Amino acid sequence: MSNIRPFLTVLAVLLWAGILIPFQIITLLAFKQHRYRIPQIFHKGICWLLRVKVVVSGQIEQTQPTLFVINHISWLDIPVIGKVIQGSFVAKKEVQSYPFVGAISKLQQTIFIKRTRPAIKGHKGEMQEHLENGDNLFLFPEGTSSNGIIIQNFKSAYFGLAEREINGHHLKVQPVTIAYSRLNGIALTRGTMGIIAWVGDEELLSHVWAFLKRGTITAELRFHPPVTIDDYDSRKTMASDCQLSIAKSLSRALTGREEP
Repeated sequence: MSNIRPFLTVLAVLLWAGILIPFQIITLLAFKQHRYRIPQIFHKGICWLLRVKVVVSGQIEQTQPTLFVINHISWLDIPVIGKVIQGSFVAKKEVQSYPFVGAISKLQQTIFIKRTRPAIKGHKGEMQEHLENGDNLFLFPEGTSSNGIIIQNFKSAYFGLAEREINGHHLKVQPVTIAYSRLNGIALTRGTMGIIAWVGDEELLSHVWAFLKRGTITAELRFHPPVTIDDYDSRKTMASDCQLSIAKSLSRALTGREEP
């Protein structure tokens, strides 16, 4: 019985994708101004199929474009974020070759980059183009996923975009905390966070399969006040401040506390 639910969930996800992919292709060809609507519908369906309850707090910045910088915990971050906000993800280049996931990511206009400083600089033009088109970007400045408890250092190179002007103004950057706080209504702990967190060289498919055998997950998205590079003396200071805001918020989320 424990293997039936994951199997049925996988089939449902494939069916859901199969229904929406043709609509997204048509949208990209003929109605590109609406290119993020189908992906958002897709992510809403994925969260429902995976039994992920998303709780949102704080004010989502409505200026377009906005650079949303978010801590990274799991492959599950993508549908959780994509359900709530429309935009393009910035992902590691390896994702492009993942079966099924790579194809879906391309249809959402994901930007694939290598996780090295020269490569990040080299992709700024592509990211700038998205921003000039008014596209929000979702960026994981840790450069990799964490264990869901402790945030890794934010790489300041990712904040180079904040130094560029869009329509005569510096880009707005909104820090966002993603936290997985409960499983079946019970608080997740360091010992159980591995059900969600996908770290290191853990094999993706086995992690997803094990996750699908579990129950309902509560995911929190906490939106913090947006900032611009004008608020700081350097992008390194900006990266450190965003990291600190998100780290404090993650601690509050995991201990059931609201934002001050």
